[in-house]
Amino acid sequence: MAKKGGKAKGRMNKNMLVEMLVEMFNRNEGRTMSPKEIFKELNLTSTSARTLCVHILDEMVFDGYLMEPEFRKYVLANNVSMLYGTFSRNRDGYNEFYPEDGSEPVLVSERNSAHALTDDMVRVALFARRRGRGREGEVVEIVKRVHDTFVGELHVEKHYAFLITESRIMPNDIFIPKDMLKGGKNGDKAVVKLLEWPLDSKNPVGKVIDVLGKSGDNDTEMNAILAEFGLPYKYPEAVEIAASKLPSDITPEEIASREDFRNVTTITIDPADAKDFDDALSIRNAGNNCWEIGVHIADVSHYVTEGSIIDKEAFKRATSIYLVDRTIPMLPEHLCNFLCSLRPNEEKLTYSVIFTMNDKAEVKKFRITRSVINSDRRFSYEEVQEIIEKGEGEYFEEISTLNMLAQKIRIKRFQGGAIDFQQPEVHFRLDDKGKPLSVYFSETNESHQLIEEFMLLANRTVAEKIGRKAPGGPNPKTFVYRIHDEPNMEKISMLAKFVSKLGYKMRSASGRTTSASALNGLLKDVHGTKEQNVIEQISLRAMQKARYSTGNIGHYGLAFRFYTHFTSPIRRYPDLLVHRLLNRYLTQEARSVSQQKYEDFCDHCSAQEQVAANAERASIKYKQVEFMSEHIGDEYDAVISGVTEWGFYAEINENKCEGMVPIRTLQDDYYEFDDANYCLIGRRTKRKFTIGDPVRIKIVRANLDRKQLDFELME
Repeated sequence: MAKKGGKAKGRMNKNMLVEMLVEMFNRNEGRTMSPKEIFKELNLTSTSARTLCVHILDEMVFDGYLMEPEFRKYVLANNVSMLYGTFSRNRDGYNEFYPEDGSEPVLVSERNSAHALTDDMVRVALFARRRGRGREGEVVEIVKRVHDTFVGELHVEKHYAFLITESRIMPNDIFIPKDMLKGGKNGDKAVVKLLEWPLDSKNPVGKVIDVLGKSGDNDTEMNAILAEFGLPYKYPEAVEIAASKLPSDITPEEIASREDFRNVTTITIDPADAKDFDDALSIRNAGNNCWEIGVHIADVSHYVTEGSIIDKEAFKRATSIYLVDRTIPMLPEHLCNFLCSLRPNEEKLTYSVIFTMNDKAEVKKFRITRSVINSDRRFSYEEVQEIIEKGEGEYFEEISTLNMLAQKIRIKRFQGGAIDFQQPEVHFRLDDKGKPLSVYFSETNESHQLIEEFMLLANRTVAEKIGRKAPGGPNPKTFVYRIHDEPNMEKISMLAKFVSKLGYKMRSASGRTTSASALNGLLKDVHGTKEQNVIEQISLRAMQKARYSTGNIGHYGLAFRFYTHFTSPIRRYPDLLVHRLLNRYLTQEARSVSQQKYEDFCDHCSAQEQVAANAERASIKYKQVEFMSEHIGDEYDAVISGVTEWGFYAEINENKCEGMVPIRTLQDDYYEFDDANYCLIGRRTKRKFTIGDPVRIKIVRANLDRKQLDFELME
């Protein structure tokens, strides 16, 4: 073997050179070397030896012995043969591990998974790489179980029990010793905590921590959905008690420290069944064809002090959750429905943005102030819409003026590039036991738009007040923004290709403004068509998700350079943070808060918002399946809403309930999945099933546990 400075004797062969390279890299562990350095280290002078060396280096990288952090730079890979990251379980047993360093995923077979579950943080040891195969490895340590509680149905035997779960995270039933049932009986839905999962055991061992009730009962199933997503389904008694002790009286000193709007005409407009009214509008003539419009928001920060037991629980929840039949509030009921709710004919503490506007809805000036109000009338959206349409009713002059201004603000907003998504919301009429009797949809009308535009204006104004840097002034202080990034242009291009196959054209979308214009044009073209809902859903999926951040990049969907959430502190924790920061910056001229601390707050609130949205969708899906379970055998007109290799999804026109037509039930031909054209194609007949196609289907199965409907295609 040639040493540094020496020369290999005789003809160099591959085995000799492999041995030399192994010895050299072991001796230089941690050092990254170029081929030139390697040639010099091994004293390789001939072209043939150098060519063979480069070939071997490539093989050693492929085998995982070496790493190539940069092109043609090599380092010993011993230090990365053990990786840390996230585990993802697949039903077919071919699981994947995603390294934290962002390198390519690693295949982990079931026998090498050490019972790791989806989202678990694990350490994986890499195997030697096989030619033509991706990286493979085995889990050697589960560092953190991300999910350790599961929801399912108890199957109780004489001496033991199992929890049967439909969770995609947990692949096996959970064994429960008889003395850990906590009173649970056969057929009960329960929450079970994982205790252990021995490597030589097929089933994990757990204990019941809560019995939710009998499967199929409405309360049981709704609480099961909340528990499945790790969300609270009851309020801690200690927090309720703390809230009940908060004083309801407003002292004269407190009123004197605020701007007084008690004698200004003020109204609230909310859903008919709402109990927490967190926003109100006031209006009075300001002269010179101008109006003073007040956007008054419940001053939750007056009652919920930072670090209190109430505040800690509110932060943990971060948002109220709206299931089909109930609201899981962020704040205790005494706060959200009484103390902070802007109920009519009661003095209430508020945080307000006061606008002076002319008849063109141009804001001439504004101020942000703490205030006190006394709402004159509580309106539902339906009542206000009737007043707008009939041109008469209580507070007609005030409502018609507010509506006139709101519509002008709205027109300017869309002219500025805002995207006009108008997805109807699914609702159910339920009996007293929570059983769905019918499905209906709510769509926005002028009464909704009236409130929406003034809330958007207030949110934008507050964000601009703190976030806009004055010429020559200091940098803006840390603040909580609601941001929405631009869509990925590749996704927009794919959307354009998709809709073109359905007969729609989407104009070229090369920049922020043009892509918004192209989307609005598309949404306008499909309005009222059978493909409207499908195309709107796919367009939404092409968008980025809005989130909270201290780093302001603007809000793409609203076309706002500055935007925050200020208007709903009863139900959103970020709004409460915004109120506190406003009070700090506007009244105390205090130093900026820690950006990292508030970015962590933002990340938590964004994550909780997404979890709550998933739970809300699951409750809707459950009720849709429950509703359709009464219609097994019935036929409906539907439209294809999705296509996969195992069949196509169809959405019923009259109620938007979605189910699947499995490919195995299409008996007239052998169908193949064409993912490029979003369709199934018959090999012999060339018959196509494409997104947006009308179909006639029959309900054949409703699986409540899986929240799944199966359809059969009717010719």
